[in-house]
Amino acid sequence: MTNDEIADSFLLLSKLMDIHGEDSFKSKTYSVAAFNIEQLTLPIADTPHEKIFSIRGIGKSVGEKIITLLETGQLPLLEEYLSTTPTGIVEMLNIKGIGPKKIHTIWKEMDIESLGELLYACHENRLTLYKGFGEKTQKTIQENIEFYFSNQGHFLYASIDAIYPQIKTYLENLFGAANIKPTGDFRRQATTIEELEFVVNAENATIKPKFETAQPPELLEENEDNLLYKLKNGLQLRLYTGTENIFLQQFITTGSSEFITAFSEKFPAALQSNPESEAAIFANAGIALIPPFLREDKKIIELAEQNKLPTVIQPEDVKALIHCHSQWSDGINTIEEMAEACKLRGFEYMVLSDHSQSAFYAKGLKEDRILAQHQQIDALNLQFQQEAKKNKQPFFKIFKSIESDILNDGQLDYPKEILQTFDLIIASIHSNLKMTEEKTMQRLLTAIENPYTIILGHMTGRLLLSRNGYPVDHKKIIDACAANHVVIEINAHPRRLDIDWRWIAYAREKKVLLSINPDAHALAGLDDIKYGTLAAQKGGLTKNENLSSFALPAFEKWLANVRQLKGI
Repeated sequence: MTNDEIADSFLLLSKLMDIHGEDSFKSKTYSVAAFNIEQLTLPIADTPHEKIFSIRGIGKSVGEKIITLLETGQLPLLEEYLSTTPTGIVEMLNIKGIGPKKIHTIWKEMDIESLGELLYACHENRLTLYKGFGEKTQKTIQENIEFYFSNQGHFLYASIDAIYPQIKTYLENLFGAANIKPTGDFRRQATTIEELEFVVNAENATIKPKFETAQPPELLEENEDNLLYKLKNGLQLRLYTGTENIFLQQFITTGSSEFITAFSEKFPAALQSNPESEAAIFANAGIALIPPFLREDKKIIELAEQNKLPTVIQPEDVKALIHCHSQWSDGINTIEEMAEACKLRGFEYMVLSDHSQSAFYAKGLKEDRILAQHQQIDALNLQFQQEAKKNKQPFFKIFKSIESDILNDGQLDYPKEILQTFDLIIASIHSNLKMTEEKTMQRLLTAIENPYTIILGHMTGRLLLSRNGYPVDHKKIIDACAANHVVIEINAHPRRLDIDWRWIAYAREKKVLLSINPDAHALAGLDDIKYGTLAAQKGGLTKNENLSSFALPAFEKWLANVRQLKGI
């Protein structure tokens, strides 16, 4: 059992106690324990039981519960609360804007026990009759429930990526590696996945008995040419079946409907052959092979006909860690730890961008702390320079940056004399997210036009599967970035992947530089660059169009040039 899983159990216990109206001092004990467990760097499961009690923030009662959880897989007190709480009430914890105290009111005072009932009550304007539930709160709850329902059964690409090898190997063991081919949304590197899809070179009657194990997946659908199963983790697994040519089946089920329709209309003969590979289908059509991640629309077919497919960026093309956080704000690790991790991964430099002062919830840096941080960066750079010279290795450099909040009026979070002390500024919106498009555009355009803004961070503020982005006119924002020499971030966090890949082509057309940035708050976050790169590939991004692919000398030259263009 991982630390995160243990922490989740205690956090859920704390929330359920609040929902039941228990003493807040008792519930807080468990929420604090959850926080402390999350911060640990060593697995509790590997810690001798007698030493668990000496961990900071873990008292006798919590320590005993941790040991019980590790030994039995259950937390008795949590199970007790779960057994006396309607499942619909527990599910409400998934809805943004409804905390445990509000859920207590919904359950005990409104007599509502499911999300469906709560949504109906919103439509009936009933929530506003209760204290703490104004019109705006009711509207937010309604919208968030509707958003939650619309995303049921969807998974982040990164979540599927973590379990994909295990599922693929399982299917290959059942049917043979030559008879299994990945297909569908996952193969196209979609940002969210509803079904994991494979082509299986076998008939339904052959496949079904092989799934009749001790704990068989649930069969949801059986069609003539496919089977849909539901795995224990909720993921739906669709198997396209039959004994037709497996490569033809893989091709047809990989591309979007628009792509396949356009291809079949243009090259019908290529789909009537018996190809020995997917590449043979494109060869029969007389065009370049289009990678799966680009098979979204008919425009890409025209580029393939003209032999103008982009040579897309690869994860190894990223040379720098741009946009990361440290313990100075809400990061887990020190600056030096982040830098050393970058060096181990072969990065040439790091752009440290902790939160600015308005982000008080994230220990945003006041002016005096900025000076102290810059002094530490100078000392580390001197240390790295001396080590590089001694070991005859390239010099790894840390650049001074800040993720400046874009304030409500569009201004950045510091006066000019502070902004000019940074090597570059990443400007992002973090507060007052509920805006009209007019307000959003006013804030973003004002920030983009500020000469100190070098990179626009997570343009829409979206969180995949949990929060829609604020409304923006993408073309106007991209045009403004082009006019003001502002780079647009491709935030590589699997929940963001923002700017959406669908707008990368327009940014490329306008010659706007993009940058795959992990927004890393811990060492593990450095590896999110992979997911930013996969999203960038869907937009056709090349390494020359990505700022974080610039080698250190090229980056320094570019930065000096853009600062000169901006007059800063």
